[in-house]
Amino acid sequence: MRIAVAREMRRDEARVALVPDVVGRFVAMGAEVHVEPGAGVPAGFDDEAYAAAGAVLDDKALEVADLVLAVQAPLPATVRRIPRGSALVSFLPTSAADSIGELRDCGVDAWAMELLPRISRAQSMDALSSQALVAGYRSAIVAAGLLRRFFPLNMTAAGTVQPAQVLVLGAGVAGLQAIATARRLGAVVKAYDVRPAAAEEIRSMGAEAITLDLEDLSAEGGYAKEMTTDRAERQRELLAPYVAAADALITTAAVPGRTAPMLVTREMVEAMSPGSVVVDLAAESGGNVERSEPGRVIRVGDAQVWGGENVPSQMPEPASTLYAANLLALVTLMTTDEPDVPAPDDQSDEPVDGPVDEPAGERVLRFAPDMEDEVVAKSCVVKDGVVVHEMTRAVLQGGSL
Repeated sequence: MRIAVAREMRRDEARVALVPDVVGRFVAMGAEVHVEPGAGVPAGFDDEAYAAAGAVLDDKALEVADLVLAVQAPLPATVRRIPRGSALVSFLPTSAADSIGELRDCGVDAWAMELLPRISRAQSMDALSSQALVAGYRSAIVAAGLLRRFFPLNMTAAGTVQPAQVLVLGAGVAGLQAIATARRLGAVVKAYDVRPAAAEEIRSMGAEAITLDLEDLSAEGGYAKEMTTDRAERQRELLAPYVAAADALITTAAVPGRTAPMLVTREMVEAMSPGSVVVDLAAESGGNVERSEPGRVIRVGDAQVWGGENVPSQMPEPASTLYAANLLALVTLMTTDEPDVPAPDDQSDEPVDGPVDEPAGERVLRFAPDMEDEVVAKSCVVKDGVVVHEMTRAVLQGGSL
């Protein structure tokens, strides 16, 4: 089984699918790992580290692959280099419809990391959570860097400097990590989530949980249901004084494949104090904050608004390390290690006296996804030249989600 690690070609992507340590684990399993030269350099892993782990550095890695591992959806030109009958595992959002269509047309099976079901036995494969962890940490660091004052309380001979007031909206993996990091930096943190059950997790991180007298929007899989227009408006009204009192606001509410809910209006940001900071992790999917722009810092009133764009890639070494571990867990589920039994030379039907020895053969690792397995089936996007994921197929056919 030949695994290829693709060099990422999409703009501003610094992560790599496999890090040297995980390459070594695949090699120990019996895989042959081919890495495109320079694939790990943006994430801080040089070619020598991959070679030392047992990888083959190969400009034609994709052309000889049984399985290609990547972070972002490969560009269509890259897909055309993958042999028909091979497979790809990467993130495959519907926004990459051109690549998905090319995978279908080229006969390359494909699995999307963002489609893995959020069940207990798939936790080790959950790349959305691992990358959200990185993004949440980064969001607090960005807020602290942009804010023109201390995060922690400082008591000095010259007087006392009060701690920064930080508000976090959304208490999923990213939000909880943002809370934890801001608390470690010494800020006073308050947080809100539309799922009342998240209040306990918020408090466990040392923050104050904001409770609003509104409908519970908890949904299956740990996500939140979409809210009605009336509820969204009422929620913004109730959150407005908390936003105005914050020195730094961090918003993290996003669900893959859906437009992010608009939690904070321009007027709410304009009510913040001079020098305040807003960090919108959901800017790429529509934004939790009105007017936020992915990859840009803009001014709204007297506040700076930072729009997140591919935030995990801004910390590529830990993001790649976690992602590689997710891939290892998933690919292990999708492979078999069985004896490579040669066909017998003697086709005689005559009975044989005494015990019959099992044919000996070298154990060979093969990519053999079990489509009866819930994890494998639900994360599959393309199989045997057909787009099998319903929502993705609708997008390719010109529909809408």
